[in-house]
Amino acid sequence: MTTVLEQPRTSVSSTPASRLRLTTAAVRLTFTWFGIRKTLTAEQKNQAAESFGAEGHFLSAGKKLLDTKHPSFRMLTGVRHRIVSYWKDSTLPYPDPGVRLIRQRDIDAFNSRMNQLRDELAEAVWRLDEHYAELMSAARDRLGRLYNSSDYPASLRGLFHVAWDFPNVEPPDYLRQLSPDVYRQECHRVEARFDEAIQLAEQAFMEELHQLVSHLTDRLTGQVDGTPKIFRDSAVENLTEFFQRFRRLNVRSNDELDELVAQCSQIVRGTDPQSLRDSQGLRQTVAAELSQVQASLDGLLVSRPRRNILRRPR
Repeated sequence: MTTVLEQPRTSVSSTPASRLRLTTAAVRLTFTWFGIRKTLTAEQKNQAAESFGAEGHFLSAGKKLLDTKHPSFRMLTGVRHRIVSYWKDSTLPYPDPGVRLIRQRDIDAFNSRMNQLRDELAEAVWRLDEHYAELMSAARDRLGRLYNSSDYPASLRGLFHVAWDFPNVEPPDYLRQLSPDVYRQECHRVEARFDEAIQLAEQAFMEELHQLVSHLTDRLTGQVDGTPKIFRDSAVENLTEFFQRFRRLNVRSNDELDELVAQCSQIVRGTDPQSLRDSQGLRQTVAAELSQVQASLDGLLVSRPRRNILRRPR
């Protein structure tokens, strides 16, 4: 039986980038979202500038149309946050903005869950629309002369929506016949994109593991007024979730990273948060072992600094 880091490798002739290319599909997430902030008109900016003795065209100012702290609006943004989190947790990064890579075997489950989340978003929009008149009335009171009824649609339904699709990132096959040279250029470009995707995935895994290990180590070793810091269960649970996601998405491209994740997984395996609270000896042991992992991650991150991704003209 294999573990997180003992999965069998594919043929040595294949590269991590080629395996990623063969086993994943691109998935793009887009939102339709009613803008609740609006720039002031030139006249309004001039009026605001006068109070500071400034010139209106040197002033940038806007107004907020709705109270985003209202419970119904918070519910809406909460669903959006869950959608984005699920999309990111189910996929690997890709250099193109707004696009990530999903395992082909996970597409059906992803579609099913996204349909559920889309229904939750629609429900949240319906709840928000129930309070729309109340929100507009509050905006009228708070904005004063800046309030403009034309800024507000008759209803919010249909103005918040999520969609996803699976764009083709491979060279179009028709180029093979029309222009073999261009087709070869496109093949090389796509190969480079997947090489970059591998590096982005490694960087993301390293940085996330480093953050989780550093946080837990700080909770285990730090003190406040001479007493150990209190840590939440999530400090351990988030690491466990990371191991599960790493097992599912890891493309086996970095032996050092694989080994560090395995080492960290072994350290916290079978250790529950309450045991760490109750036993000072266990806290010290786990903290010391995690510190070694943290030091190794520091070395990896120094040798692989954050990449500055240059966006190509689109």
